[in-house]
Amino acid sequence: MIIIVMGVSGSGKTTIGSLLARDLGWDFYDADDFHPPQNITKMSRGLALNDEDRLPWLLELRALIRDCIHNEKQAVIACSALREIYRTSLCVSDIVKFVHLKGSFEVIRQRLLNRQNHFMTADLLTNQFSTLEAPADGLSMDISLPPGQIIKAIRIALGI
Repeated sequence: MIIIVMGVSGSGKTTIGSLLARDLGWDFYDADDFHPPQNITKMSRGLALNDEDRLPWLLELRALIRDCIHNEKQAVIACSALREIYRTSLCVSDIVKFVHLKGSFEVIRQRLLNRQNHFMTADLLTNQFSTLEAPADGLSMDISLPPGQIIKAIRIALGI
């Protein structure tokens, strides 16, 4: 199984994804590490990415997922996957599952304002929320729960 923990910046994808992977003994990947340098520069300047900017990033992630499946490695990936078209691109097999971390704009904005040493600025959050096409199916988790409860709920829901 490949689990993609998705949501807007500041929703806790890296925190929940890395804790879940550790709990399961699976590999963890942060999609932020796969952005080309020009994307990071653009976001650091407070400029939102467009679909053209995201394409090479999505292709890298798609290759990662295919590689994990080919090598029979289970993994958790923290990835915004904001639009349905991005999720469709990443869903190369029925063993890819999405977990949407959702929360209010204000809670997430406060998290971003408190975060240090990250290229994504709080100024881009409005764009993230407007870009987000919440999944119609799959698992959604309220970020107001403690991380341990979120991990437990994900494991129960996915039967892992």
